[in-house]
Amino acid sequence: MMNTTSCPVSGAGLGLRRSFMDEFMALDHDPADFLEVAPENWMKMGGALGKKFAQAAERYPMICHGLSLSIGSPAPLDEHFLIQLKKFLDKHNVRCYSEHLSYCSDEGHLYDLMPIPFTEEAASYVAKRIQRVQDILERRIVMENVSYYAAPGQQMTEIDFFNAVIEQAGCDVLLDVNNIYVNSINHNYDAESYMKSVDSKRIAYLHIAGHYDEADDLKVDTHGADIIDPVWQLLEKTYQHHGVIPTLLERDFNIPSVNDLIEEIDQIRHYQLKQEHANVATA
Repeated sequence: MMNTTSCPVSGAGLGLRRSFMDEFMALDHDPADFLEVAPENWMKMGGALGKKFAQAAERYPMICHGLSLSIGSPAPLDEHFLIQLKKFLDKHNVRCYSEHLSYCSDEGHLYDLMPIPFTEEAASYVAKRIQRVQDILERRIVMENVSYYAAPGQQMTEIDFFNAVIEQAGCDVLLDVNNIYVNSINHNYDAESYMKSVDSKRIAYLHIAGHYDEADDLKVDTHGADIIDPVWQLLEKTYQHHGVIPTLLERDFNIPSVNDLIEEIDQIRHYQLKQEHANVATA
């Protein structure tokens, strides 16, 4: 089975961080097929760093994963930010803009991703805000399933809420495989069933990352460790069910050597090629 959505990129990607940017860009080969950055970290960047980002965007297909849209917030959308964001996306030919299905601000910034109540009213509210964002940016955006540690006011399951928002908003999906795994442990549901409940045609790309084991029944999404075998296995099952989808490695803390990052990118490619070969064999 092949994924039939119109993917903005292909292959295996990497979240670009300033701490290893110079070493990564100095390589005489391209170990990743695409890169991802948080636009808030680069939109107002000039000088030498701004030039480095422009060079990276010329060399690699670039996608953006936002931090501050706060789509579920009770506060009005920051439309000035969105206008500036559109200019940045257009200037650097950014292939895709994704954000978290959560909120991080009200009167001020909360400095964390807070869970939106899983209710029909909230789903409708958030979907309308996503539609407004798409109108301003003049492009479909991509929403990510997030990790969460409490579900205040819950009236729907996480997957029913997520799918309701995506369907009503008419947007696409960034499916975070590690978040599915983390949430499945923390909230006691079946990760594979969740993954299979997402519409294949909506999935633009995937995230995969490591997490912290606080306890057997409590996992914390940190992006600060190597990816564990059960998450790799869930990624493989995702390819088997949805097709081979562009997949990005996230690493934000305890960042290893560039060579170690490349090994994990190659591991993504291993599972992608394995599924592609399986597709050929059954064609």
